[in-house]
Amino acid sequence: MRVTKHEHAALVVETAGKALVIDPGVYTSPITDIGHAVAIVITHQHPDHWTPEHLTRIRRAAGDIPIFGPAGVAASAPGFEITVVAPGDTVRLAPFTLEFFGGRHAVIHESIPVIDNVGVLVDGAFYYPGDSYAVPHGRDVALLAAPVGAPWLKIGEAMDFVLAVRPRQAFGTHDMTLSTIGREMGRERLKWAVEQHGGEFVVLEPGESADI
Repeated sequence: MRVTKHEHAALVVETAGKALVIDPGVYTSPITDIGHAVAIVITHQHPDHWTPEHLTRIRRAAGDIPIFGPAGVAASAPGFEITVVAPGDTVRLAPFTLEFFGGRHAVIHESIPVIDNVGVLVDGAFYYPGDSYAVPHGRDVALLAAPVGAPWLKIGEAMDFVLAVRPRQAFGTHDMTLSTIGREMGRERLKWAVEQHGGEFVVLEPGESADI
């Protein structure tokens, strides 16, 4: 399996010649050469995780592929048919198996409503929590995409999340709102956290990949 980081929260997972696109949002450049995609996963409804333009572009290249997301995404994307998923659901879409966790977005502020959010575990190996600290309990995570910067994120809590997941490898994502200095500081903190259980932190810039 190969996981490629794109800008901000967008990820492309590839295996056996097929691809899964996750969270192509407003801070993400157009994802090209994606005709081999078999599905799109949107963890929640915020525009930094999906846009109509990205969904249309990807489906124009790959065909009428399914889009998976929680109920909040379905309510926010009336122009698209969204297959609603919830924590505890498992979807098998060759060659991928997707398991969903969590259920709620991390709290930004008490004045802002908390929305639906799902984390996704791909083939029991790669995990991305969306905008949450949802831990996939009981799973041996080979590679974790760990959020490093957000209005809802405190770096100590992000470190605790990595410590709880105990991945063998991790890289930082959800990072376009950070300065270069802020991104590096956050990465260093996550690096410390993943190393506490013998794991490795991988630095990925947009377009770079990690293999499992």
